Amino acid sequence: METHSVPEYFGELVFDDRQMRARLSSKVYASLRKTIDEGKKLDPKIAEYVAQAMKEWALEKGATHFTHWFQPLTGITAEKHDSFITPSPDGSVIMEFSGKELIQGEPDASSFPSGGIRATFEARGYTAWDPTSYAFIKDKTLCIPTAFCSYSGEALDKKTPLLRSMEALNKQALRILKLFGNDTAKYVRTSVGPEQEYFLITKEMYDKRPDLRYTGRTLYGSRPPKGQEMDDHYFGVIKPRVQEFMNDLNRELWKLGILAKTEHNEVAPAQHELAPIYSTTNIATDQNQLMMEVMQKVAARHGLVCLLHEKPFAGVNGSGKHNNWSMATDTGINLLSPGETPYENAQFLLFLCAVIKAVDDYQDLLRLSVATAGNDHRLGANEAPPAIISVFLGDELSAILEAIENDAPYEGAEKKIMKLGVDVLPAFPRDTTDRNRTSPFAFTGNKFEFRSLGSSNSIACANIMLNTVVAESLKIYADRLEGAEDFEKTLHEMIKKTIKDHKRILFNGNGYDDAWVKEATEVRGLCNYRTTPDCMPHILDEKNVKLLTSHKVFTEKEIESRCEIMLENYCKQVRIEANAMMDMAYRQILPAITEYADKLSDTVAAKKAVTGSLACSYETDVISKLSVLADQIYSRSGELEKAIIALGEAGDVIKESAAIRDTLLPKMGELRAAADEAETLVSSECWPYPSYGDMLFSVR
Repeated sequence: METHSVPEYFGELVFDDRQMRARLSSKVYASLRKTIDEGKKLDPKIAEYVAQAMKEWALEKGATHFTHWFQPLTGITAEKHDSFITPSPDGSVIMEFSGKELIQGEPDASSFPSGGIRATFEARGYTAWDPTSYAFIKDKTLCIPTAFCSYSGEALDKKTPLLRSMEALNKQALRILKLFGNDTAKYVRTSVGPEQEYFLITKEMYDKRPDLRYTGRTLYGSRPPKGQEMDDHYFGVIKPRVQEFMNDLNRELWKLGILAKTEHNEVAPAQHELAPIYSTTNIATDQNQLMMEVMQKVAARHGLVCLLHEKPFAGVNGSGKHNNWSMATDTGINLLSPGETPYENAQFLLFLCAVIKAVDDYQDLLRLSVATAGNDHRLGANEAPPAIISVFLGDELSAILEAIENDAPYEGAEKKIMKLGVDVLPAFPRDTTDRNRTSPFAFTGNKFEFRSLGSSNSIACANIMLNTVVAESLKIYADRLEGAEDFEKTLHEMIKKTIKDHKRILFNGNGYDDAWVKEATEVRGLCNYRTTPDCMPHILDEKNVKLLTSHKVFTEKEIESRCEIMLENYCKQVRIEANAMMDMAYRQILPAITEYADKLSDTVAAKKAVTGSLACSYETDVISKLSVLADQIYSRSGELEKAIIALGEAGDVIKESAAIRDTLLPKMGELRAAADEAETLVSSECWPYPSYGDMLFSVR
């Protein structure tokens, strides 16, 4: 039982500002804060002082090791642990940690994805301390957030380009603010609040499903009698076992300084959500990676498994990660806050238009930033935004932009009082902007919600692209306004032109409607990249390479490597799924069907012996159906195997990913359809795996 209040233990495992202020001299602290707050170059001289303070704090907390904690292009985090011990001449040991060890590490880079940047035999790589993200203690190890690069300097991680993108946006946003007379802002940072969805099932059920163990999602499974049709799980009463998990999870996250705020049941049975309070994008990215790890560890302590795959169960909602994104100055001004009169707020309108222009100009980059094999199953389904990127603004902002475009007066939106028909309930003003859960990119009051991210995705990729494309819009605006003879006239014309040129990306309607897909693609000319192989190669398009290199977010070599890595990951993931399907079909599903058919045959023989009649309609009918399905499963498994072998002839990763999309995935679907039908006919005692109903309703 927790004996301390939350404020007492919050952040106790983090070397945060409180610890730095208390343990560092005022001079060292001021220098380090300048690096953290303003992005100034780190003074190497202070590293030794920080390392000593960090070590003493960590030892007091029971730490024995330290590690450079980084985010390679595997999509998860990596760490190599070194102990603090150093031998002493008398045979004992002392605990040491130097400034050099804090600043730089040297993990083997050859075993991490590099997309051809590094040959296998070229092993040297470096990790470099990121002072803008606080160190923390995990499992008695001091974890130091770091960037990861190759021996020749190319970024091999997700943190480095994210920091570059934040600096690119900061540079251009400050130019705009200066034009509006703001000379006091020292920096502009993007902030993110990522909402994390997940499933919980019992460890007992998980252990009996090879597909979950190998791939994170079920490759077979017929629909249960009850799914999410009744809408009774969403925001429903949290089950005691789940609440115990959530309570434990909150404690662990709060100790790590993660601002876990909202928890609730999601739409699908066994699905839940956890949302934190906003943090600076870099910190939010680190914390979200840590959050996913802690969720899985805490679940294990409760005999549960936390599933983070985007679509672990077919036929019910998958899991996303809504990326709530905003821009703010160091003085606390939210640049996406409309104020009371957004029509008159020129600065807000310019930043709003910068985002609209960026999303329209670089739809492809935003789409590919969330592309994975898992997320392909979710985007476009009825619980996720469509693969088509569009922007939702709501009625008031849409009316404001229309008035500006047409040089017409804006009458203003009256705040209407909601009347609930019960006197005892308080009256409250209705928001002038509704929410749109079908929109991939929705304005929600003072921020944009990018809803296309998958639940297992690192949020780094989406925010790298989002920061960079907005930085480009701001650069174009700043270039024009800085040389304008008449600032106000040029500003008005530029906002008006942006609205006119980019209104095709604005859509307030139902993104699930088939009519929208037709309108978006055939009338508006928007992109509709439904799968990873459709969109990922577009990162190599000339306009995208020019954008990313001009803002120094990626080098051309790094862009090429990321395309290679993402498509390679896609191919490997689907290959594993296909191999797992064949393994399950040959070794367990077909034998189970045969076993059950044999039992039914024995029943037929027994009835015949007693009655002398062959009239066993149930048994003979089921045997006949299972015989057909078994033949289909066997033949389709063989076809799938041949398709996997044929992939070796594709030649390159772009062609291979396209072949997987066009050939392998359809064959996997055909095999699954036969097996799922067989599951409905075979007795539960003979079927080798827990059913969907067993898993989705296993946690009580």
